[in-house]
Amino acid sequence: MVERRADERRAEERRAGGEATEQVVSESRTDRLRIRAAWMYFVEQMTQNEIADVLGVGRVTIVRMLAEARSRNEVKITIESELLEIVRLERALEKTFGLQQALVAPLTAASADPIPAIAAKTGMFLSDAMKSGMQVGVGWGNTLFHTLPFISAKSLTDFKVISLLGGVGVARRVNPAEFAWRFAQIFQGDGYLMPTPAVVDSVETKIALIERCGLQEVFEMADALDAVLLSVGGIASATTFSRGGFLREADREALLARGAVGDLLFHFYDRNGDLVDHPVNNHVMSVDVDRLRKAPIRILTSGGAEKTDALLGAMNLIAPTILITDEESARRILAAVSES
Repeated sequence: MVERRADERRAEERRAGGEATEQVVSESRTDRLRIRAAWMYFVEQMTQNEIADVLGVGRVTIVRMLAEARSRNEVKITIESELLEIVRLERALEKTFGLQQALVAPLTAASADPIPAIAAKTGMFLSDAMKSGMQVGVGWGNTLFHTLPFISAKSLTDFKVISLLGGVGVARRVNPAEFAWRFAQIFQGDGYLMPTPAVVDSVETKIALIERCGLQEVFEMADALDAVLLSVGGIASATTFSRGGFLREADREALLARGAVGDLLFHFYDRNGDLVDHPVNNHVMSVDVDRLRKAPIRILTSGGAEKTDALLGAMNLIAPTILITDEESARRILAAVSES
């Protein structure tokens, strides 16, 4: 009787051991199948149907295996590329400033002139972004002027370009009227210019020019813009503005004393994006900031070591939806935000 019970116990242990072994073998086979499916899908780029045919299972099983492989952290995707840092900067800018899109141009060296890289990036973006039926307001500056060779010419219907700033008294290679006209030509659109000086002597003169010289149409069009294309200027050193002779050194020093860090269409503002209290902000012949902020697409393209504070202020002043800059400028403004 005792021997029979011992035999039965040994038989049960053998059965239990066999079942455990079968379970381990089954789990091991399932693991291998799952890993093979993951390898074929993520490495060999096979479709789920192709994998199902190779492994002899249904597509639903493959979907379940791939999901389980991810949940088990058996699949880890890494991107080995220098451009990974560029993508990281773009995402950081988008999250920090609430941008719809950030485009960061890589540089050959940290000390390289960023304008060519930013201009190329901007030109390629504009080639795709501009569409028929759009009404686009444009600023001016060295960066914007250098985008022109990088924009792919195409014919757009009912495409209007509005210069947001008065012209200059002397014809120069870089001036508001020249950029607006050439930009319109690239897309075979119509250009609307502001044939006035960039800065006038008084508020009364500004009002008279708008009301009596046919400029009211331009300002009314600025209320219905689909997009604005802008750049910022620094003020700590010589800029397009001062080089053009529009700003006296005494004015520049006074603006600096009031906390100005840059200008947007000759509107001078501080690091918080507030316009500073100076007569030049009332005498400039340009569309006001409130009108610019109404445009659903607001493109800001600028960069350079001297424009870090100017870019930070512009984020609040104009609240761009698209920012195009270089990688070093991106690092500087992100660092400045984290330090504040």
